[in-house]
Amino acid sequence: MERAGLFGVPQVRPWSWLAFLLGLVVVAASAALQGVCVALGAKLYFAVFLPSLFVLGFVAGAPAAVFAALLTIPLVWWAFIPPFFQFTPLSSAAADSINLFCVSAVLLIGLADLCRETMAIVSRGGLKPSGESAATNSQ
Repeated sequence: MERAGLFGVPQVRPWSWLAFLLGLVVVAASAALQGVCVALGAKLYFAVFLPSLFVLGFVAGAPAAVFAALLTIPLVWWAFIPPFFQFTPLSSAAADSINLFCVSAVLLIGLADLCRETMAIVSRGGLKPSGESAATNSQ
């Protein structure tokens, strides 16, 4: 793990085995927390997984976050969509929830990757001017 200069947030190299292991741990912890939420009566299937995907994408990069998102879909289908612990045909509401999760996950992972890259640029000292830019008119 390397240490970033901004806020001391530890970061993991995106394609390392540690990033994917962190993805597995995040999915398992999110599933446990989602199980508590379901036991308390919540019907939001992906509520806990979305913020954890953003944090994972920020810390471990987009590949690990995509891996975790792809693991989340069959896990939620199997464990949290009734009937529990069975793969059954999805109702239209459950299919819509999965589609909404996919769209939200893509947007959040993209935002997390953008934040990660911005943090890397800021920790290197910001953008350096490269002489003339395309916006200046040299006429």
